[in-house]
Amino acid sequence: MAKYRKLGRTSDQRKALLRNQITGLIYKGRIVTTLARAKEVQKIAEGLIALAAKEKDNYETVTVSAKVPVKDKDGKRVKEVVDGKKVTKFETVEKQIKKDLPSRMHARRQILRVLYPVTEVPTTNAGKKRGTKQVDLVAKMFDEYGPKYANRNGGYTRIIKIGQRKGDGAMEVVLELV
Repeated sequence: MAKYRKLGRTSDQRKALLRNQITGLIYKGRIVTTLARAKEVQKIAEGLIALAAKEKDNYETVTVSAKVPVKDKDGKRVKEVVDGKKVTKFETVEKQIKKDLPSRMHARRQILRVLYPVTEVPTTNAGKKRGTKQVDLVAKMFDEYGPKYANRNGGYTRIIKIGQRKGDGAMEVVLELV
């Protein structure tokens, strides 16, 4: 008996399909797909969430100082004249950052190996690069899903059957995070 479903695809297509659906599940919290795909996605997603829940508090807080440019009320950099040249004015700011310990860093890289990068595009500037931002799904897993599922021993997702698809009669389901 096979350890996984082949889903009628070659291995690279199957891996891409599963990565895409896992990324959608983590980003949106629920996806609509077929029953066979949902069961495969569920296996992988449960492992990733368990990893995030295990490593949620495994970091140390460090204070660092950083040079940041001074900005005016419009968000533009403030310039000052030094030796006849216009130079950007900088200020030093103290910041608190989370520094991952080795096991959390390893977990972060394991999760990054599965998830695709997600870019949010605002609806007003659809099709334009300005205003887009990268979503850090790994941070979302450690900061949001880790504490949420810390006291739960598995069962982070649920499959709800919604009926057969009109075209080919495949059972469609909603896969969602509990």
